[in-house]
Amino acid sequence: MLRVKESRLAPPLPHAITLGQALPKGSTMDEIVRQATEVGAARIVPLLSERTQVHLDGDRAEKKVEKWRTTAIEAAKQCGNPWLPEISPIESFAAFVSASGDHDLKLIASLHGGATTLKHALAHYRTHHGHRPRQVLWLIGPEGDFSPAEMTAAITAGFQPITLGPLVLRSDTAAIYALSILSYELT
Repeated sequence: MLRVKESRLAPPLPHAITLGQALPKGSTMDEIVRQATEVGAARIVPLLSERTQVHLDGDRAEKKVEKWRTTAIEAAKQCGNPWLPEISPIESFAAFVSASGDHDLKLIASLHGGATTLKHALAHYRTHHGHRPRQVLWLIGPEGDFSPAEMTAAITAGFQPITLGPLVLRSDTAAIYALSILSYELT
């Protein structure tokens, strides 16, 4: 027999961050989903990019997405996160970028020259809008980063290239680092 000893309302975060993550090799995506859930991502979208080395078809793709949803549930329980992120079906990079218009701020982690800092992008947004962005989209590339053509397509669709510092981070490290610093800056 169970009895409720305490209940409390958990207000939603003042922001919603979507992680568009190009599929990394091996089981790394499992860890990205787990950690992204722990730091409060609202949505995680696995992406197939030009340099993605993992290619999942029909049944395998559906099974992976279900596994990631289970991973997110387990992570949410473990860390006490009452807000489960939506785990979207696997999408192509091109389709996702072209349908990304409903975000206040769109960012893409970049190893290419000319990228700005997150601090600068957020300051610019606040200057022009008078408040912090509420709906933010972060794109994180696969091993080897996004291709130049993908970077051009993202910039054309309104994404700002953001540097994650002077070191080249692994795909999983980049995802969690990007989500963590953005979440910190928006809270």
